[in-house]
Amino acid sequence: MNEIEEQVLILMNGSEYGDDGIKTMMTEELKTRLIESRSESRPLEVYCGYDVTAPDLHLGHTITMRKLRQFQEFGHNVTFLIGTFTTLIGDPSDREHERATALPESIRKNAETYAEQAFKILDREKTSIRYNHEWLGSLSLSDVINMSSHFTVQQFINRDRLRKRLENNEPLWLKELLYPLAQGYDAVSLKSDVQIGATEQLFNLMIGRKLQQVFNQKPQICITFPVLTGTDGKMRMSKSQGNYIGIDEAPEEQYGKIMSLPDELIIHYFNLVTRWTPEQIQSLERNIDDGSEHPMEVKKKLAWEIVDSLYGKESANAAASHFTRVHQDRGIPADIPVFIMDKPVNIIDLLVETGISKSKSEARRAIHERSVRIDGKVINKVDYLVNKEDSVLQRGKRKFIHLTVKE
Repeated sequence: MNEIEEQVLILMNGSEYGDDGIKTMMTEELKTRLIESRSESRPLEVYCGYDVTAPDLHLGHTITMRKLRQFQEFGHNVTFLIGTFTTLIGDPSDREHERATALPESIRKNAETYAEQAFKILDREKTSIRYNHEWLGSLSLSDVINMSSHFTVQQFINRDRLRKRLENNEPLWLKELLYPLAQGYDAVSLKSDVQIGATEQLFNLMIGRKLQQVFNQKPQICITFPVLTGTDGKMRMSKSQGNYIGIDEAPEEQYGKIMSLPDELIIHYFNLVTRWTPEQIQSLERNIDDGSEHPMEVKKKLAWEIVDSLYGKESANAAASHFTRVHQDRGIPADIPVFIMDKPVNIIDLLVETGISKSKSEARRAIHERSVRIDGKVINKVDYLVNKEDSVLQRGKRKFIHLTVKE
């Protein structure tokens, strides 16, 4: 295997398109573009865009960030694009309903934190931070009309989520149809060779390819990856769902959340958010399957690796020690289920909602018997209000729930 083929293998690893034909095409185009860049003695221009929909980046964002880092390590130019303009529109690609409109002030504040958090993964000296209001904010109506003349309405509304909303007679706002056009123009402005994104955003990335051709540029190679399932094991990771692991959270918090993951997510996380090679992960999967490694011990490796990648070995070792001291020494299982609270809730109601108690009368009896604890402290008041500072709910010696708050 020559050097170019090795780059292609590493850079395309983990990519998904939902279409084998598209993956084959993009793989071949990437190989060709890498050969061209070498003959022309120029690095590729690579970018990924991040809309500022929350104050912090979470572990799901690091999937594409780690791929950007790989491009950096191969000597290519990387742009971390913050969607200060596209956030105002709202990407409908991952939504069954309209995304709430972000306020300009919150976008500005969130953009500041994104820029700094990006360097937990990316090389600060080799990363260009850009904001797409720089070019999208100055487009004229004439510019938008000219670009939109190359696409049909059918192309934009035939996507599954948008079509479903039409079929259900739910509102589909005109601005949502403009989102792919705006994101596509990012590729033109950056003159990109490669854009990285989520599999569900493939349509938007392909619009960028088309617009580049309209502006007499070579069409970019699109590399897309699946989204990360959240700590609840059901929904995509999202701060609004409370099932996220923030990359700026304390190492101990990150480690503990990873240890609470359902076993079936272990390999999913190793593949998407670690630095482990495919060969190492395949070996690990075989060990889990044949029973030579227990899932809890494998999760410890996963938690340590993620904390190490974001904070370093010293912090990873400290987080591992903290977990052992707080959880295992108290007899708290590592893989307890997660319950997401919408707001502070009465202890009686919480015991019933989590299923730890079958009824309110049973919950009251458990409290009177002093068998209910939160973070090791006995709860003896039936009017106790459980809030975001509380972490582990326990009844007796065997029933545990990890608590988190939806934000």
